[in-house]
Formats: sequence, structure tokens, C-alpha cells
Amino acid sequence: MAKLLIGLVLGLIMGGAITFFTFVGVPRASQNPGAPILPPDAGSTAASARIVLGQDLFNQVLTTIFKEIREPAFQMGENIAPNSSATIEHASFQDAGPCDGIIRILEEGSGVRSGLKLEEGRISAPLAFAGTYNSPFGCLRFTGWTQASLELRFDKEKQAVYGRVNVETVNLDGVNPIFGGLITPLVQSTINNRVNPIQIINPGQLAVDMPIASTGGKLQAVVEDVRAEVKENAINLYVVYNFSGSPTL
Repeated sequence: MAKLLIGLVLGLIMGGAITFFTFVGVPRASQNPGAPILPPDAGSTAASARIVLGQDLFNQVLTTIFKEIREPAFQMGENIAPNSSATIEHASFQDAGPCDGIIRILEEGSGVRSGLKLEEGRISAPLAFAGTYNSPFGCLRFTGWTQASLELRFDKEKQAVYGRVNVETVNLDGVNPIFGGLITPLVQSTINNRVNPIQIINPGQLAVDMPIASTGGKLQAVVEDVRAEVKENAINLYVVYNFSGSPTL
């Protein structure tokens, strides 16, 4: 169970790299696998497995990333093809030049500390950032913060849980409105196209394939549904199984 929880945390926060750090508008259909995870029905959670993920655990992981690895960085994607599946990339940890067109997520900046906030029915993520953009007018340097929300999705066919981060607001510090109108959508589209979807639970991570020695058979189960309940400071994931048994040949 401890191994599973660590995988879930790293999947949600990193998504293979640091894919938790995202903002953006509405993703393309190809970036929306499965269906949105709904809250549990009243009285329907007794036959499900519950996994509790605390807010402090997420933020401890983030603190470790910032202090012991490096600030996550995303290359600005002005040349992204709007319908190309090759545009999905992940954050990279790399050094930057003076005007390299890279957006960096900061541990703290613009009066905001980056982190995850779990509230009643909502997963939100204030993120501080800084970056540069080599525009026709010269190098534009910017700082600011964004308010994002995370939507959880379950793909039954792939037996996987994904996350999709949506930006609600992007706030730039002291940027001329003319340039702000250029930078804001570019920041949003760049991060969105490189990150979503975020894989939280890999296929097979929750599957059951258990030999029962005393019966000469084995117990198997696939995930039938996943429900999520976001409470203050915690996410409750309810995993509903479809069980089957078979004799060992």
C-alpha cells in the first residue's frame, strides 16, 4: 500500500516529470481520456477500497522537488502545431540562458507560494512563475502567478486515472497590457499542450491477480469505477472492483 501511495503522489504531482505544474484553457479532446470522476453516490462506498491522500503529503513532495532537485521549466511553444499529438511534452530540469523563452515554476513569488489546496469539492493550485519571451519587440521578462484547478478522470478501458489541470486566472506583475495580451495566452497554451493529460494511476496499478493457495485457484479483479471525494485537506479516492475467480490450471 505504501508503494501504491507513493506512486499515486508522484503521478499526480509529477506525471512522469513535473506535470503537476500546469495552467491553461480548455484542452483538446485528445487530451481528455476517460470521463470525469464523480463524487460517490450516497451509501455506495462500503464495497469499495478507499485511498486517502492528504494535502500536507502533496506539499511535502513539492517542497522536496524545489529544494533538492530544481525548479520545473517549460519551453515556450510558439511553434506548436495546434492539432499535433507530438506537442505533449513534460517539464524539464535544465539551465537557462538570458532570454531562452522558458517558463519556470517558482516555490514562491508574486506574494504566492506554489502548492496544492484541497477544499470541499475542489482541488486548486496557486502557482508562482517567471519567464522570458523573445518577441519581435525584444526580450520580454515576466513574473506572476496563476490559479489553476485539477479535474480527475477515469478511463475504464485503460484502467487508469488521469488529471487535467485548467487555469482559471493568470496574473502578471507590472506588465504593459499590450504585452500582457501576448504573454498570457502563450503561457497558457504552452503549458497546456505540453502537460495534459496527467497520468495519476497507471494501468494495472490497482488490478488484483492473487493466487489463493488453499483453494488451488486465484482471485482477479478489474476496476469498475473510481469516485473521488475532496474534503478539506484530503482527497478520498473510492475504487470499485469487479471480482472474478478461476481455478489454477
